[in-house]
Amino acid sequence: MAHHALASQESYNPNHLLDILLGKMQLKNDAALSRMLEVAPPVISKIRHHRLPVGASLLIRMHEVTGMSIRDLRDLMGDRRTKYRLSDAQGRPKVTEEQKANQEAAASTGNYAH
Repeated sequence: MAHHALASQESYNPNHLLDILLGKMQLKNDAALSRMLEVAPPVISKIRHHRLPVGASLLIRMHEVTGMSIRDLRDLMGDRRTKYRLSDAQGRPKVTEEQKANQEAAASTGNYAH
């Protein structure tokens, strides 16, 4: 069974967050919660069994539905991280094949755009 990195934190407990949401929204079960959040029921199950982290888009949806802050939602599941690391690829514009070819041609001829 594959666990995500956040699951290794001792304080991480997404079940607490899901249970609080069930109570706050007065829902009977995880199926009702999945309908409210507009996600497939297996997503909630995978989160409960630590096979899937609570992602940013789901946190945003929880915020929209409940009005709770993202910080409060993260605190409820025990996610105490204050910094995030992005890979070098994130945030970079995608380069098309044509742009790559133009860059290579410019580099080989010594013509660089300034």
